Amino acid sequence: MKISVYAFLLWMVFFPQLLLAQRDSMALFSAGADGYSSYRIPVLLTAPNGQLLAFCEGRKASASDAGDIDILLKRSADGGKTWSATQVVWDDGPHTCGNPCPVVDATTGVIWLLLTRNEGQDKEHDIIHKKATHTRTVWVSKSEDNGATWSKPADITATTKDPQWGWYATGPGIGIQLQHGPHKGRLLIPCDHSYDDSSGRVAKGPYEYGSHVIYSDDHGQSWQRGGNIRPKVNECQLTELADGKGGLLMSLRSYFGRGLRTQSVSQDGGDSWSTPTDVPTLADPICQASLVRYRWPSRKRSGILLFLNPDSDKRMNMTLKASTDDGRSWQPLRVLHAGPAAYSALAVLPNGDIGCLYEAGEKSAYSHIVFQKISKKVISHIHQQ
Repeated sequence: MKISVYAFLLWMVFFPQLLLAQRDSMALFSAGADGYSSYRIPVLLTAPNGQLLAFCEGRKASASDAGDIDILLKRSADGGKTWSATQVVWDDGPHTCGNPCPVVDATTGVIWLLLTRNEGQDKEHDIIHKKATHTRTVWVSKSEDNGATWSKPADITATTKDPQWGWYATGPGIGIQLQHGPHKGRLLIPCDHSYDDSSGRVAKGPYEYGSHVIYSDDHGQSWQRGGNIRPKVNECQLTELADGKGGLLMSLRSYFGRGLRTQSVSQDGGDSWSTPTDVPTLADPICQASLVRYRWPSRKRSGILLFLNPDSDKRMNMTLKASTDDGRSWQPLRVLHAGPAAYSALAVLPNGDIGCLYEAGEKSAYSHIVFQKISKKVISHIHQQ
């Protein structure tokens, strides 16, 4: 059957999710669908039973970071081929429920979901300047059935946020559980905050952005703050280093103005962090990015970290990269979307394939949240350092 150019163009306009599917991709959430004006902040997690969980924010009225925002979820039991209907994890009426950041406790099988909340009428700028009606708060929910159901979120702000801070975000992305070292078993969630600084320039000052972790040493029953990373960094993701001692690597969104990602290291389970430094091989347009460990090193092969972000000075060119030297250098694996693209998430599937969830579109980075599965075969082409 032949299709005219005119018909094809109409098809692209009205059915962009099908066009994405032709590129081995699938639009899980599309702006304007199912009663939500916009979908933002993709998060991808492999549940203990191997299912994939795709979280995001469903923004009712607009694409704004403020207003009526719900936490949504779709689940896949077949490696991303098909997905469940949209599940509402948290809807607090007209208020903002944001920044989903889950972590799996491998000991108990529980998935802990860290979240933030603020009044719907309060905007980030006002929260930073402490002129909002309320501040930003920190919450936690859990699932004991691989994401099928979730507990009512509980407020943990008192132990996880400095009262002097303004803005606060969990992730966005995923947390980790330490596999080695004296803090083995610790659950860690990457976070960021705004703080008073007389020399700061964020939001026209005198404020700055910083990052930190919160952690649990009792399988999610309680949470507390770890050390801060400052200045001029915020949204972040972390992974465990392959030093056998539980060292941590944090990848950070940078406001130093050099067009590069920055990173910091902790040798004490996240209680303290090194000064953030540039990563010359990771261009970044001041955007969230994702980071996961693909495999641990062995005597026969190197360990691998994976990183995904818009590899550009603008929010476009979503590119998957790999490191075989614990993040000291990075090599490109594949461009997933050359056009507009922004936030992203990564997950390693049980069979070794790579799940990628990211914001992208033909004209706007925020048209769709796209799922794309990359074959484990791409790893075989990585040059060993």
